Amino acid sequence: MSYLERFMADVECSVTPYHAVETIKNKFLSADFVELKESETWNLERNKKYFAVRNGSAVIAFTTGSACGFNIVAAHTDSPCLKVKKNPEITTGGVRKLNVETYGGGLWYTWFDRPLKLAGRYVEKNGDELRVKLFKSERSFVVPSVAIHFNREANTSFAVNSQIDLMPVVGLGAGESVIKESWLDEDLFVVSDEKPFLAGEKGEFLVSPRLDDLASAFAAAEAVINAPADGLSVCFLADNEEVGSSTKQGAGGTFLKSTLKRIACSLGMDFDTALASSFMVSADNAHAVHPNHPEKSDPTNSVILGEGVVVKHHANQNYTTDAVSSAVIKQIAEKAGIKTQDFFMRSDLRCGSTLGAISSTQVSVKSVDVGIAQLAMHSAVETVAASDLEAAVKLFEGFFKAKIQFPEDGRIILK
Repeated sequence: MSYLERFMADVECSVTPYHAVETIKNKFLSADFVELKESETWNLERNKKYFAVRNGSAVIAFTTGSACGFNIVAAHTDSPCLKVKKNPEITTGGVRKLNVETYGGGLWYTWFDRPLKLAGRYVEKNGDELRVKLFKSERSFVVPSVAIHFNREANTSFAVNSQIDLMPVVGLGAGESVIKESWLDEDLFVVSDEKPFLAGEKGEFLVSPRLDDLASAFAAAEAVINAPADGLSVCFLADNEEVGSSTKQGAGGTFLKSTLKRIACSLGMDFDTALASSFMVSADNAHAVHPNHPEKSDPTNSVILGEGVVVKHHANQNYTTDAVSSAVIKQIAEKAGIKTQDFFMRSDLRCGSTLGAISSTQVSVKSVDVGIAQLAMHSAVETVAASDLEAAVKLFEGFFKAKIQFPEDGRIILK
């Protein structure tokens, strides 16, 4: 099975960050990584592979070679969706629906009239213990749009009201609640149930939910699995990027910092010296030129689907890329046979931020922001060039193999 085929199967299963981390965790276990618990002492051995999970929705995997610093790839496991509120069921016109709130900045009109699932995790009592379990509904649901006959302005001036318009319908008349009586509590989401598919004359486009940012997350996981054990390769997959990252499992939390400290301590390294020799690739998808709206893109830095991994720049450091980090990653990409292209946001549009800038508040290392070019970011389904998925894997593999030295005399040594 090709990487593309495996990714399509994986992203279909990974409907929430909890499901994504469970899928990736199983990949690590199958590749002989050793699972560590944050609540236990770590006694690491050189030239081994390990991973740890926080909150069931973030994971860090790493190798324990003899390098001076860490080569880190960071991506995120969450995507915009709808979160089910407590006491969610409302009946109107004989139809039961769920009261929800928005998670992240979704392109919400794309969520109407397409298959959706309920998924997440719940807590139940088992004797004297509480057990956390994953959940995904067997049935699909839908958020129905209002007919054009009732909303003549739907095609000209319709704005989604997140309290009124986005409630999915779950049944007719009285029925069993979607919230089980045995559940003590739950984190339940409404997620896109669209199956990934290839589109285009030659199948050159991949269309799927959650490409932002599972395309980067699974590429990073694949790369660390294939990474040589004699380096210090780190794959950091954080949660809650879409809502600011300031959680214990987010890039703004302590998960990465505490993990790197524990690695350094266990291997007899000085933590601060190791950070000074470290480099992070912050991997989150980038905006391609929209074929129907090319005017939305920067006039001299057009990002094209299928033309290589994107290096993202921003003067106000929403992206962490600078001349040094850009040159480093482009040299690594060239050695790996991967094309790169540069992204700048139009100067009259607000630019988002992502993992690199946020994680630097906890772990300050040299960093570059990269991503796979895509269309329809934050839609219920998004579009990338299928070829770019494997290009990202090869870039991250090349990065994990690279030995990067910063002698602090104006030189950068790449081996």
